[in-house]
Parts: sequence; C-alpha cells; structure tokens
Amino acid sequence: MLRAKAIKFAKGEVGAKEKLLASTDMHGSFAGIPIVVDVVNAINGTKFARQQMDSQLGVHPDAWMPALAPQRFRWGRAMNNTAFVVVNGERTPGKVAIFSTCYVNYNEPGIGADLIKLLDHNEIPYEIVEKEQCCGMPKLELGDLPSVEKAWKANIPVLAKYAKEGWAIVTAVPSCTLMFKQELPLMFPDDADTQAVKDAMFDPFEYLMARHKDGLLKTDFKAALGKVSYHIPCHGRVQNIGKKTEEMFKLIGQTVEVKLNTVERCSGHAGTYGVKTPTHKIAMKIGKTVFKNMARTSLTTSAATARWPATTSSRAWPRRHAGQGAAAPPCRWSVSPTGWPDPQEQ
Repeated sequence: MLRAKAIKFAKGEVGAKEKLLASTDMHGSFAGIPIVVDVVNAINGTKFARQQMDSQLGVHPDAWMPALAPQRFRWGRAMNNTAFVVVNGERTPGKVAIFSTCYVNYNEPGIGADLIKLLDHNEIPYEIVEKEQCCGMPKLELGDLPSVEKAWKANIPVLAKYAKEGWAIVTAVPSCTLMFKQELPLMFPDDADTQAVKDAMFDPFEYLMARHKDGLLKTDFKAALGKVSYHIPCHGRVQNIGKKTEEMFKLIGQTVEVKLNTVERCSGHAGTYGVKTPTHKIAMKIGKTVFKNMARTSLTTSAATARWPATTSSRAWPRRHAGQGAAAPPCRWSVSPTGWPDPQEQ
C-alpha cells in the first residue's frame, strides 16, 4: 500500500489540498500567539470558514477540527525536572525524554502537562527533547517519502542522543510512537541511530506498566473512576505491545471503582481520511459501531489514547443520534492532589 502511495505521489497525482492538510507544523504556526490564536479559532468555527475549508482544503464542514492552543506545550514551562534520582528498573530506564508531538504541542498541551504530572508523581526525572518537528506520519500516509526523510533527518539525531544516554523516549500520540518504533526503522533498517531510537521508544502506558512490573510505580489511587469506555487506537494495537492502557485501568480498579468498557475497533478516522470531504461520510459509517459502543448510557467518562478520533467519536454519535445515549466527553488522565488519576474533562 505504501509503495502504491509513493508511486502516486511521485507521479504528481497528490493534490495541493492534501499536501497542505498533512503539513501539521504549518497548521500549528499560529498556536500560542496572543490574540492571533483567538482570532484564528473564532474564524475557523464560523460557517463561512468551514465552507471555505471545504472548497479550498477539502475538509468536510461537519468534520470535527481541533482548536489551536493559546499556549504551546513547548513554550512557557520548565523543559526538564532533574530533581529526582534516576532509578533504573529491569525493564525501564529511570529517566524520560518527552517527544511532545504536533498535536500536543499545538492543540492540546494539557495532555503533555498531565504526562509530566504523572512522571513527577512517580519521581521520574524528565526532559522535553531539545527540538523536534512532525514525526512524518501525515506525509507517510500521502506517500510523500522525501518529506518523511526530511523529518527523519531532523528528529533522529536529536532523539538518538537521548537513546544513547539511557533515556526512555515517550510520545503521547500513538501514531508518533508507531512512526519511530516501526515505520522509520523499516525505511532505514541500516541506520544505527534509527534502531537505537526504536529500542528506546515507549508508549506512555507501556512505560508506566513496565515501571509497575519493575516495582517502581506508585499505586496510591484515590479517585474512583466509575463507568469508563476506553477506545483502543489502531496505531496502538499495531505496536504489538498489548493493551497497556486497559491494563492500567484494571490496575486502578484493584484499588478504586472502575467499570471498564473497552472498545477495540477502527473509529474510521485514519489520519486525514475522516476529515476529508470525499471520505468523511464513509469514515462515519466505518466508525458507527465504535460510536455506539463508546456512547453507552450513563457513562461517567470516556477515554482514549488516540485523542482526535476519540473526540470525533464522542461528538459525532450524540449529534447524529439524539436520544440514543450520549457519550461522555473524552478525558485526559492526571494527578489529583491526593493521588492519581484524576480525570480532566475536555
């Protein structure tokens, strides 16, 4: 499939609209700029703007689009916390390098902030990586291999430095984790730095559950979660690490109340597929079963490790099927003042 996409791209059969839609660093350039970001978000929410996005970018008017953050994740915060002692486990390095990802940096910095709280709570030193750009996954989906290589050349030398120094590298978006764990190592199998980054890369809950197996994770859970629907993202499943977020919910449930409903099926989002005008309605049909299962009646909250598809799901089903059960808003998991986790509704 990738070969076919690459041939199509090389032949010039990928339009400017699709190329622009996959340029995440360009989209995020307005994030964090005072006044400007508010104006952009306000305009993007208007009917006129959505019509223009439809005609000029091929973004369906009904497709959910994330707002730009008033403060980027990589701006205005401490870039590291080395106050804690590094305690390595059998399975886990005792210090974490955070690759923030485009989505967390430009759209939902709170996800990254919550990850930092979890690391602080467990007394794990962290550092936000020195510099980064898009991992290249959106370009890979287009078959734009030259742009993927450009991103690889920018990111791998930085991340390899952390890998060689014994850091665990964590990204909070499954697609980015998959890119560094699988896609780039397959594209550049003979590059030692790429393979070093692959070996050091963790999904957040993969890392936390490994810390638990090492006997180094605090389990002072205090807040009952009640009924939770959790959607397993496709890009999490293909990492072949098991259901680590589900395992965490079950671990929490040993101490406080958790009634877990796990949904393991494609949401139909598939990168930009779910927002494009020609394919949005098809994506909604693909995700219909997920929407129904996530929107079980009387849920306390819903959760997912792939944020954008989950939010699309939670908003789409109630809007299209009023009266048939409404999904609770997706949440982030954070640390409460008396112990973690604390669901942060969005």
